[in-house]
Amino acid sequence: MTTTGLEVIPGNDMTRIKAVCEHQRGLIYVVPAERSWVCDSESIPAHALAGFFRELGALENPAVEGLMQQWGIYYRQLPQEQPDQAG
Repeated sequence: MTTTGLEVIPGNDMTRIKAVCEHQRGLIYVVPAERSWVCDSESIPAHALAGFFRELGALENPAVEGLMQQWGIYYRQLPQEQPDQAG
């Protein structure tokens, strides 16, 4: 029996994101890189994916936009959380 859905598999030098359904199977590898140095190792996958999709959308490339629409993938940047202000 195969598990379907998304499975995040942390590792020492990389995180794998296993994406499996009845019709597709794939692994997304996230490794430390030039643009992810600001995060601790546990946050690198989130940082890398959010940054990648933010910049991919900012390209405003019709081919990329069309492909994302065909697969039903959309990305929206969320505002940064503000620390609680005691007062």
